[in-house]
Amino acid sequence: MQDLISVIVPVYNILDCLPRCVESICRQTYSNLEIILVDDGSTDGTERLVEELAAQDSRIRVFHKENGGSSSARNLGIRQAKGRWLGFVDSDDFIGPRMYERLAEALLREGLPMAQISRDEIDEKGNRLPDVCEPPEQPFVCRPGAFMRQLLLHRGDCSYCTKLTSRELFEKNTFPEGVLNEDFHLLIRMLRDIQGVAILPQQDYHVFYRAGSNTRKRSKDEFSRVFVDIVDNADLAATIVEEKYPELKPEAIRFSLCQRLDYLLHIPVSRMNRENSFYRSVVAYLRRHWRDTLSNPCLTGRDRWYLLLLTAAPGTVRRVHRWKMKISGQM
Repeated sequence: MQDLISVIVPVYNILDCLPRCVESICRQTYSNLEIILVDDGSTDGTERLVEELAAQDSRIRVFHKENGGSSSARNLGIRQAKGRWLGFVDSDDFIGPRMYERLAEALLREGLPMAQISRDEIDEKGNRLPDVCEPPEQPFVCRPGAFMRQLLLHRGDCSYCTKLTSRELFEKNTFPEGVLNEDFHLLIRMLRDIQGVAILPQQDYHVFYRAGSNTRKRSKDEFSRVFVDIVDNADLAATIVEEKYPELKPEAIRFSLCQRLDYLLHIPVSRMNRENSFYRSVVAYLRRHWRDTLSNPCLTGRDRWYLLLLTAAPGTVRRVHRWKMKISGQM
């Protein structure tokens, strides 16, 4: 008898993509599934579509809630799930028919509480985009320290959508609500409680990118809070490394520096001022760690150069960069 897998799908205003997403889950070769659609306060008709989809397959359960974000919807789904194993699919993505069969086999074969499939990136026309995470050639078990190292070097996959995870792990840890980069936050905490992750090479999870979704014109003062949250998560990672993986200190420092570099490359110049206490703390960290910028073996030459420039004169460097982009027609 197959163990029940609960697949949780947060749903919000996604009429065009949701049918493909749900169909790909319903067509899994692993048949003992329940599919939990959590409508996170949709207003475009998706709130009715989830009910129509549930009427077509008895394995689909629907829950409606006020809008609270993806983590809030996932946590509701976790509380309602009945399965031994939990999977997550984003509502604009879709999955290969054998994904959960392969993941379940890996969990049972290795005796581990977490398995991960590989993923690819698909654009609106169905074209393959460059891999964000390079799949391995063969299945293998990645131990927690090695997995943490890959995350700190920006090579690992922190997404829970590519994973099948024991329900027991969510009894102690849930997705942080009201923040972004939540998968990374939860995963580095959860890694402390497991013996390893079974990694599979098949690219069965398909991330869907819509044309223009990442390139639309933005206001010069628009700034996603994800760039604040990645810095906070870098500090969390540094604390966990100090407690659990002290041998990864160079990688943790490199990660902290690079996350702050990302913050400084995206914050609007208008917010780079003395009144912005978070901005001041980022610059202060870089100035305290300038020797690490020079000597850290995990940094690339390009990152080292950007860090030194932005540590010395962040506002000036960003203004010059913005001026050059404007002259070249890239803004």
